[in-house]
Amino acid sequence: MKHKNSHLLVGYWSRLRKGRDVPDQTDIDPRAIKRLLSYTFILDCENPARPIYRLAGTALCERFGFELKGTSFLGHWESQSGLSLASLLRQSLKTCQPVCLSSVAATADNGMVELETILTPVSFNGGEATRFFGMVQMLSDPTPLLGRSIAYERLVGSQLIQEDEPLQAYDDRDQPPPPPPPPPSLRAHPKAPYLRLVVSQESPAFLHFGSGDLLQKMFDVVGRWRAANSEDTSRFV
Repeated sequence: MKHKNSHLLVGYWSRLRKGRDVPDQTDIDPRAIKRLLSYTFILDCENPARPIYRLAGTALCERFGFELKGTSFLGHWESQSGLSLASLLRQSLKTCQPVCLSSVAATADNGMVELETILTPVSFNGGEATRFFGMVQMLSDPTPLLGRSIAYERLVGSQLIQEDEPLQAYDDRDQPPPPPPPPPSLRAHPKAPYLRLVVSQESPAFLHFGSGDLLQKMFDVVGRWRAANSEDTSRFV
């Protein structure tokens, strides 16, 4: 799971179980997750090959451009992803483990965003797990969705969430959820090398720098060196 809110939702689900394999849908308290509620949904998976939205938050419906309640969860996924998802839903219900889905969603004019979907199995009025309490979070820049809606979605990765994975405690009544993480391109930025200035009267000097914020220091060092060695600056490279 990449998004912090995904960890928060799974942690909330885990605490609701209270020793059971899965919590019941009636255990969910909307007040405890009120700032996440707009992006959450309930799926009826009595037939995992045909999961149906029972409820869906307003922000989620806006992303897809229509009311999701009563529609097919697989309706906006491309065909191969739909087959994989049906199998994943069965496995999650059987093992009573949440599942994390990584996907790429596209608009009709090919604007693309990266999404993370969490599905946590729940029962309804007791009995076996036949439903999912889920949430969709955006991992990339949401700009491509401004004024547009998601036309289709493609599954690019999935993971059953293990019981021993660290989870965070959360109660929305006490504090707001943390902001989403920065885009992936910013999270993996390597550490820039340090600035090194080597001056030799016998061989050219070398400058090593890795980012623009060191350029001013470089120019200052070169300026002082040139002032001190004005008679022989032609050897500096």
